[in-house]
Amino acid sequence: MKKLLSPAAMLLLLVTIAFSCKEQSAATTAGTKKFLDSSTMDPAVKPGDNFFNYVNGGWVKRTTIPPTESSAGAVLDMYNRTKEHLHAILDSAAKGGFANGSIEQKVGDFYASGMDSATIDQLGYTPIKPTLQQIDAIKDPAGIMQFVAQQTTEGKDIVIAAGIGPDDKNSTVNIAFLQQTGLGLPDKDYYFNTDPATAGIVKAYQQYITKLFTLTGDDSVSAQKKMMAVYNLEKQMATSHRSNVELRDPQKNYNKMSVAQLNKSMPVIGWSSLFSAIGFKVDSVNVQQPVYYTKINQLLSSVPVDSWKAYLRFHVLDGAANALSSDFVNASFAFSSTLTGRKQLNPRWERMYESTDANLGDPLGELYVKKYFGADAKDRMLELVNNLQTAFEARIKKLDWMSDSTKKVSIDKLHAIIKKIGYPDKWRDYSKVTIDRHKYFENLVACAKDEYQYQLNKLGKPVDKTEWAMTAPTINAYYNPSFNEIVFPAGILQPPYFDPTADDAINYGGIGMVIGHEMTHGFDDQGSQYDKNGNLKTWWSPADYEKFKGKTKMVVDQYNKFTVLDTLHVNGALTTGENIADIGGINIAYDAFKMTKQGQDTTRIDGLTPDQRFFLSFAQGWRSKFKDESVRRRIKGDPHSPAIHRVNGPLMHCPPFYTAFNIQPGDSMYVEEKYRIHIW
Repeated sequence: MKKLLSPAAMLLLLVTIAFSCKEQSAATTAGTKKFLDSSTMDPAVKPGDNFFNYVNGGWVKRTTIPPTESSAGAVLDMYNRTKEHLHAILDSAAKGGFANGSIEQKVGDFYASGMDSATIDQLGYTPIKPTLQQIDAIKDPAGIMQFVAQQTTEGKDIVIAAGIGPDDKNSTVNIAFLQQTGLGLPDKDYYFNTDPATAGIVKAYQQYITKLFTLTGDDSVSAQKKMMAVYNLEKQMATSHRSNVELRDPQKNYNKMSVAQLNKSMPVIGWSSLFSAIGFKVDSVNVQQPVYYTKINQLLSSVPVDSWKAYLRFHVLDGAANALSSDFVNASFAFSSTLTGRKQLNPRWERMYESTDANLGDPLGELYVKKYFGADAKDRMLELVNNLQTAFEARIKKLDWMSDSTKKVSIDKLHAIIKKIGYPDKWRDYSKVTIDRHKYFENLVACAKDEYQYQLNKLGKPVDKTEWAMTAPTINAYYNPSFNEIVFPAGILQPPYFDPTADDAINYGGIGMVIGHEMTHGFDDQGSQYDKNGNLKTWWSPADYEKFKGKTKMVVDQYNKFTVLDTLHVNGALTTGENIADIGGINIAYDAFKMTKQGQDTTRIDGLTPDQRFFLSFAQGWRSKFKDESVRRRIKGDPHSPAIHRVNGPLMHCPPFYTAFNIQPGDSMYVEEKYRIHIW
């Protein structure tokens, strides 16, 4: 199985990092490091009208997004810096000469195998032919599910998406769970919306399906017929999918069912045989979206086997496309560009470093940390986390809408949060994975099978809360409600968010806000449903929870008003949790900053007060610009608001910001005090 999210989905700072920008966020003048870049600003904009544009507007006006990217921005500097570091590590390891079985050998040979484009192009789609032959031999629904089971053990989520993770209601034990899957488009809405932008994406997707069939031997008529079979089957599957907003409800995603019950209610799937084939020795499983699997059971009987075979063939080819010859890679990119706006494929080395990180994440991360992440950064970061925790506790104690009993439980949960910084205390063992520097496709299969067995070995066993869900070089952060943990990989602990040599205003406005954001996720509309041990359990008084839901609705209503493109608005319901975390994050970070010596001082640096530097650091960290195609896709499926609203939205509800920049009635960002949102 792929490394699926646990039943309690991770709550991330960023959904995806696909950034590239050469411009640095810090300038150097006369040998002195400066952490704020005034050249990015637009002084024609009043801070109180649009703080994001005031801080970043000059940069936005003059920046062109590279053709290989869907965006550009400050965080992208981090990606480029990290990318170059990893490139150096991989090039060195790929030269060889390391002991067989060492992490350098595995990482270097994996990367070298992926860089051997001549051999990969010569092979065409030969590596996948045996799998396609298996599909050709399928004769009935039982054969379909037998094939699906075999693909599952190789890490491919075709028809079923099976995973292992903590039981949401007994977080000390790992159980099996199933999620909805099956679609080739990002979510169900693409199959039913008829607006021009969506119609264009659907057309490109259908062309992509057709192209993969023609690349593997079908004539145009046959390929077109198979494409329609695939698309129509997916459209029927899509009718059973929950929307992205509905998927945010952890209670509705908890549907523990016995195998006997599944066999009785969905007999065509053949659950007992399926579970046996994938190694699930279980009496029950959490079927997170049961309606999807009820639909699959029905479609196995109502849809002709030949249509299913076309569907399986396409999804096998789609899953393998980027590991095959250039014609498959280019076909895949042509479709993805309609979703992202990217016009040019990234260099091969960049794609191969991403593949190495995805398949050998811990070995690569270990090499990265040894060279680029110091102990001083980890110690400084822990100090910030502890200060944010203290500030958060103080804010909880002062809440005027929460009872003392619920405050006590909230504080207990806050102090129970596990803190992970930089990299794991123990690195994962990849000794069972054999890597051949001449066989890229086979290396991918070997890693996928090892990952499957690694996850499968957790089934029924105690949860290991020392595990990480991200690799050390990842430029992101997350809160995991099942573990009640906040995690900050080494990759994000660099400018513009964090620098051990920076003044406190810079670090608290940057990484401090990220820390506060992740802590607040434990108390947002989803995280608030889990107790301090990570169990899906009510810990609120009924009256307090009703007040909380009322405040949450204020967040939804506020963000629904933000316009993104033309008449396209932020989806307040989809982005609720992230917006709550953003609002809480900046306020908690500011309170923690005021606990520092600089925060209590008034000494100016470059003419700026400490408070002004704090807010400028926060806003410059979100400097970004996205292509319209990417914006439209993100609005449909990204639980985060666009960057401009991640800056302006929270600041509208942050009283110290009003003081620092003299925000007055009549300014566009001014909100009357009685209407300001104050949850945490």
